[in-house]
Amino acid sequence: MSRQVFLYDPPDRFVAGTVGLPGRRTFFLQASAAGRVTSVALEKTQVAALAERIDELLDEVVRRSGGNAPVPAVAPSDVSDSAPLDVPIEEEFRVGTMALAWDGDEQRMIVEAQALVELDADTDEDLAEAEERLLQDEENGPPMLRIRMSGSQARAFAKRALHVVNAGRPPCPLCSLPLDPEGHVCPRQNGYRRGA
Repeated sequence: MSRQVFLYDPPDRFVAGTVGLPGRRTFFLQASAAGRVTSVALEKTQVAALAERIDELLDEVVRRSGGNAPVPAVAPSDVSDSAPLDVPIEEEFRVGTMALAWDGDEQRMIVEAQALVELDADTDEDLAEAEERLLQDEENGPPMLRIRMSGSQARAFAKRALHVVNAGRPPCPLCSLPLDPEGHVCPRQNGYRRGA
C-alpha cells in the first residue's frame, strides 16, 4: 500500500489545539488549505517539544544568516491565530515520529508528522534496522502530514502551541506535577492531599 502524504505547501492555517477538559485533553495538529482540513492526534509532550524545537531552529537560522533570513525574532501579531480547531475534527492518525528542517533555498520551515507504527523486532538491533527502513521508505511508509510554511507562520505556530500546552492544569508549587480539581497527592508532602 502506498504512503498517504497530507501536503500543505503552504497551509492557510496550521495550529495546535485541544479537545476536552484540562487533565483529559486530546491534543491535535490541524492544517487547512483550499477547503480541506487534516487533523492528527499527538501527546502534549510532543506538542511542547515541537514548539520548542521550531523556535530553536528559527533562532539558529537567524543566527547563521546574520539576521538576513526572513524570520521574525518573535511571532508577528498579524499572523496570530487564537480561533478554535475547525470542526468536525476527524483524526487521520496518531503521530509517532516528527521531523523538522529548514529549506534555505525556499526560505521555508518543513514539519513532518508520521503515523505511529508498531514494529515487531526480537532485538534492539532488529528494532533499529526496522525503524531505519521505515523512515527511508518514501513509497510504502505510514501516513504523513507534511507542512511547508514561512518563518512567520512557524513562529506563530510555536507561540500558540506553547500557549495551548500551558493552558492545562496548573502545576503544584512543590513538586511541579499537575494539580487535579479533586485534589493532589504531593510526593514532596509525603502523600498529604492538597486542594486545587
